[in-house]
Amino acid sequence: MSWLAPGGLAAALAVGAAVAWGFGWQGLVVLFTFFLSGSLLTQLAERRAPRRTARQVIANGGVAAAAALLGAWTVAAGALAAAAADTWATELGAFSPFAPRLITTGARVARGTSGGITALGTAGGVAGAVLIALTARWVGPRGAAPGSAGLITAAGVAGMLADSLLGATLQGKFECPACDARFERGNSVCHEPVQLTTGWRWLDNDGVNLAATLVGATVAALGSRFS
Repeated sequence: MSWLAPGGLAAALAVGAAVAWGFGWQGLVVLFTFFLSGSLLTQLAERRAPRRTARQVIANGGVAAAAALLGAWTVAAGALAAAAADTWATELGAFSPFAPRLITTGARVARGTSGGITALGTAGGVAGAVLIALTARWVGPRGAAPGSAGLITAAGVAGMLADSLLGATLQGKFECPACDARFERGNSVCHEPVQLTTGWRWLDNDGVNLAATLVGATVAALGSRFS
């Protein structure tokens, strides 16, 4: 599959197997809805087919897979709603006519900057969460605590916002000492090896995505418990 690198394909099969084990075809429908919609949007925004690595697949689907193995339908749906919201926000935000603003300060930042948000991207993120929520409600397996579409949507939006907050504050940011070019991975080399300027060296975009899905899962779990 052209949308997955070899390692990504193996990870996707593992995530799919876990979801199928826990929820059968219903879980696969929700998972496929996220994967297909996100990949199509990425291809549209970047004008090239995405090549998801194993790290990216686990970051977006690992929490949902774990929830599926535990039989927690709403938790899994909340995690996937968060992943979808973040993906939709990123890709649709690329079409915004206005520059993104940092979620923490409101300062204008360059496109693609972690923690930068736009009104279009945020609306797109909400739409992505709604899509997953409605799909989960539609195909929810009999006997599973379904949760409400509103709860799953809220979980997705919470995960999206957490992603932006972590991207703006704790995600590692690196800079080339020679030319001041900025990077988000510490293993990058420009004129010379890049140096950490802010954030945690070990926290990259994949780690932030994983944390965002965990936030979505947690909100869904708490909402189901207290509703």
